[in-house]
Amino acid sequence: MTKAELVEEVAQVATLTKKHAEVIVDTVFQSIVEALQRGEKIELRGFGSFRLRRRESRKGRNPKTGDRVDVPPKQVPYFKPGKELKDLINKADAEAEALDQAGARPV
Repeated sequence: MTKAELVEEVAQVATLTKKHAEVIVDTVFQSIVEALQRGEKIELRGFGSFRLRRRESRKGRNPKTGDRVDVPPKQVPYFKPGKELKDLINKADAEAEALDQAGARPV
């Protein structure tokens, strides 16, 4: 799903104009980014959490020259899905698999 598709979905479900829906989607994304920039953890109950993980410094290679380079430590955003989200995804997968198996049985 693209951002444009998400905006369309929000507009339809909330009976908003696309412009209003886009403002809402942009505000949510911007709020998440700003909270991460402040080092905060974002918890969305039933969905998951966004947080930062620290990547330690390491040795890397310059792809053009092959020379070894030092890659400095950095923070990277990380999303951890919540139990409810995982359960919903796995339930959907299990139901789809059951339908596939039911349709594949010989008569």
